[in-house]
Amino acid sequence: MTCYPGFAPKHRRGRRPGIQLALRVSCFTLLLFFYALPSVFANTLRVGPNQQFDAPCAAIAAAADGDRIEIDSSVVYRGDVCRWAKNRLTLIGVGSRRAILNAAGKAAEAKAIWVIAGNDTTVENIEFIHAKVPDLNGAGIRLEGTNLTVRNCYFHDNQEGILSGVNKDSTVDIEYSEFANNGAGDGQSHNLYIGNVKKLIFEFNFSHDAIVGHLLKSRAAENYIAYNLLADGLSGNSSYELDLPNGGKSIVLGNLIEQGPLTGNDNVIAYMEEGDSPLNPNHELYVVNNTFVNDYKKGIFISVGPLAQTPVVIQNNIFAGQGSITDQIRPLRLSNATGYVDFVDRGNFDYHLKPGSPQAHGGSKPRPRGDVDSAMLTPEFQYVRDACGEARPAATGAIDLGAYAVGKSSGEAPPNSPARCNKSATK
Repeated sequence: MTCYPGFAPKHRRGRRPGIQLALRVSCFTLLLFFYALPSVFANTLRVGPNQQFDAPCAAIAAAADGDRIEIDSSVVYRGDVCRWAKNRLTLIGVGSRRAILNAAGKAAEAKAIWVIAGNDTTVENIEFIHAKVPDLNGAGIRLEGTNLTVRNCYFHDNQEGILSGVNKDSTVDIEYSEFANNGAGDGQSHNLYIGNVKKLIFEFNFSHDAIVGHLLKSRAAENYIAYNLLADGLSGNSSYELDLPNGGKSIVLGNLIEQGPLTGNDNVIAYMEEGDSPLNPNHELYVVNNTFVNDYKKGIFISVGPLAQTPVVIQNNIFAGQGSITDQIRPLRLSNATGYVDFVDRGNFDYHLKPGSPQAHGGSKPRPRGDVDSAMLTPEFQYVRDACGEARPAATGAIDLGAYAVGKSSGEAPPNSPARCNKSATK
């Protein structure tokens, strides 16, 4: 019995009719019972002034599987780095801001501020800064365990924001987080670099100004990349905005993707440019309802390696600025717009369409292929700065092109939105 659809985005889970849904619900209920049972016996450990522990790593050392660690955000934790192998830990910053972890010249095992070897870890509301090591890949988080959720965090001025290795059973879920100014300047370190894992889910994030490296690099077998802002801006010199070097079944949906005038590589998305991998047998790429802006003098918006024989689905996108849409010989291109677009405020990444825009109502219904149905390729949400989201206004006719729909959103925030996003979405 399958508990979750293999590639359905999490917001659409359960939209399967009849007995299939009943089986999934029953399975989910059973799994929920077994996963929740240890939490009955879990403890909450508190870190900060006048608390049980002075620093996070002391609390982590004392924690048992399944514990929750609350980190007071009123102080900065300097040089407190560690590795652990405990499972199901939840680490969360509490207070009026994110809890700040400053590496201050230290790194656990010469790798990262936190080296997470445990499984099923959740990290929330924490800021990771200044991780640097001699190998030039010092990370805020180095993932060596299975399954990681990162929510409402900020990774900046590290050599790598998040770095993971090979784990074919691992899902990495990153949402409502910001990545900025990460990289060692060597082109081999990035805002974040996800290795060969089972699945990457990357939603409602803001990744910008990587130092020479990529804004997002992933070797995952499956990638669901939706409702993010990936941008160089006027001063950024990153390479690719999105790099999927070994392919993998990938949905790129509802994103704002901007390449700046100082880019180090004029391709915006790179897919399978490093060739095939036995860990990524599927070569399906779906690029749907995104807004691309190229502020460089030339480029290729979607560059596809020669070993990717499956036609890329490119549908309902806006491609603003110079450059060709793709270099794949026979992609499936449907209902895309190119050239000049009259955005509300291009210079500040406000890529909403102005009323009466010719790109409004210019889209078409996505075509299903294999186990990717049209619902998976229809955007439910749209990005809100910074690193938030809101419900996408329902189409009154044909869907609008790009990442934003014309019209006023209900302001409903997506699942798991942090409190700051609930405020942003209703403005």
